[in-house]
Amino acid sequence: MAGPGRIGTDESGKGAYFGPLVVGGVYVRDGADEDFLKKLEVRDSKRISDRRVAVLAGEISKRLPHSLVAIGPARYNELYESLANLNLILAWAHARAIENLAGEWPEISRAITDKFGDDAYVTRALMKRGRELELVQKVRAEEDVAVAAASIVARAEFLASLERLSKKAGLPLPKGASASVEDAARRLVQKKGRASLEAFAKVHFKTTSRLCLEDD
Repeated sequence: MAGPGRIGTDESGKGAYFGPLVVGGVYVRDGADEDFLKKLEVRDSKRISDRRVAVLAGEISKRLPHSLVAIGPARYNELYESLANLNLILAWAHARAIENLAGEWPEISRAITDKFGDDAYVTRALMKRGRELELVQKVRAEEDVAVAAASIVARAEFLASLERLSKKAGLPLPKGASASVEDAARRLVQKKGRASLEAFAKVHFKTTSRLCLEDD
């Protein structure tokens, strides 16, 4: 399953309170593309520094067909309120990244994604063109360079979006869901009001509940 001629997709921002959920898709067309990624030492973006992620994403984006599906906090919160299921949101975003590439490159016959939840989530979210593909969903899919490349372009977009949101907020918005994130959320509420969280954060996280408890 690791040979050339496939789309890889992966997401970034899923566990981060602030910022968007981003799914990236990268089309590895042949052995030359695969060799290119291996020479760049492409691997799961979680094992690469943020600065290096930005450099690698630039190189990948210049050479390989790719797609980014970014769901900003406001839209994410609307979807979560309506669906109440993160896996459904993920499936929709992965499916769109696959469809975007498959629609532009008709020769694509296979896509590989990291496994999350039931395999049927992504299958159901695909439209006609996507359902014509062989869809492989597996644990640790980032071991495949196409998926690893997708994780890098997705993370680069997540980090860039988080930086833009930080400028809009007027304060640094940290990654993840740590104590420093909670402190930043508290400062954001003091600065812009509780309603502002909808535009910057995934409000179903427990961080929001803890902030609410402080007001009780």
